[in-house]
Amino acid sequence: MHRVAMISLHTCPLSQPGRGDAGGMNVYVRELSRELGRRGLAVDVYTRWTDRDVPQVVQFGDNARVIHVPAGRIGSLPKAALWPHLPEFVYHIDRYVAARGLGYGLIHSHYWLSGWAGLLLSRRWHVPHAAMFHTLAELKRRARPEERESPERTRVEREVIACADAIVAASAHERTQMVSLYGAEPQRVDVVPCGVDLDLFRPGSPQQARRQLGLGDEPVALYVGRIEPLKGLDLLIRTLPLLPKSVRSRALLLIVGGEREPATPSHNGHIDERTRLANMARELGVAAQVRFTGAVPQAELLWYYRAADVAVLPSYYESFGLAAIEALACGTPVVASMVGGLLTTVADGQSGFLVPWRCPPAFAEKIGALLTDLPLRQRLAGNARASVAAFGWPSVADRVLSVYRHLAALHIPQACLCRAAAPAIISAR
Repeated sequence: MHRVAMISLHTCPLSQPGRGDAGGMNVYVRELSRELGRRGLAVDVYTRWTDRDVPQVVQFGDNARVIHVPAGRIGSLPKAALWPHLPEFVYHIDRYVAARGLGYGLIHSHYWLSGWAGLLLSRRWHVPHAAMFHTLAELKRRARPEERESPERTRVEREVIACADAIVAASAHERTQMVSLYGAEPQRVDVVPCGVDLDLFRPGSPQQARRQLGLGDEPVALYVGRIEPLKGLDLLIRTLPLLPKSVRSRALLLIVGGEREPATPSHNGHIDERTRLANMARELGVAAQVRFTGAVPQAELLWYYRAADVAVLPSYYESFGLAAIEALACGTPVVASMVGGLLTTVADGQSGFLVPWRCPPAFAEKIGALLTDLPLRQRLAGNARASVAAFGWPSVADRVLSVYRHLAALHIPQACLCRAAAPAIISAR
């Protein structure tokens, strides 16, 4: 095995996290591919072509490159609109590979859409397939019943879990849920955590970071991630009026993610999540304390983590919680929901706090304690960096390579075939 086909259909790993569908998965695919490339493994990341001005092939590390292939019109499309274009995506990957005489020892897919493509290509190329989902429909639905996912997603997730040669889970919690809710065979699910760039994200001067961002000495709480209902930002905004009196009027909430431009109502009168949150802040009288920064490049995120007194993840569901380990790597304590992968990334009472109740007073108690109690904040900050030392990309790559080598040694792809997918790909060809 000297070459791996990495599949990231719905989002390019070079896209900036926090915009559109780009998030922690982009960072994962990009950094893992780079680390594997440094070890001499050639990694080709196949993704949907969304920009005519971007070359089809982009080198982004030693032995690591992105290959853009058509799937529907070239341009931005939401994830929900991509299902009909999957046969075309698979067809163009197969044609690209055949035209250049490429050979892969393994396929590693990311998210359910890519998992569908990975199943078909693994059968066609007779190579093993490792799948990682990053989020799962059933877990999202159970965490927040208002979440709506397509019937295709639920069905395909089950088929990929049943048919892939290996499943990579980001946490022990995710592995347990795959086994109990999806019927995964435990011996085929490997737990490999997401990673963090420990050279980039490291402690530094909070005062220098605040000067860099134009901040003063106000108490600062930080959220980093996509702006969507599943992330629980409405709960965080409702927490502000409940903070201790000593910091209530001065506390600043920085929301890093999403576009910088102000959002506007859509043609059907519905407003997007950012506008809804801004309206909520105005109604609660805390609009001046909530600052939407827009998406920020990875290299600039460390200024925000260093400047913050506390990072907050009030999510309904997190498969891992990349922002949590980035914050901890910078020495910033974290307050997070007691859900999913956050149970692994945040050591309750040591590097931060896990909140079991989804209510503003519970979050206000823990956030308020860190904003007002300097010795407590210093103690948790002192533990933060060491708590994520095992999440460096070299360590993550070692564990992923272990999965790859195991599959390469077996070299016997699963026998089952995605029944719904087979006719579609035949017609596409």
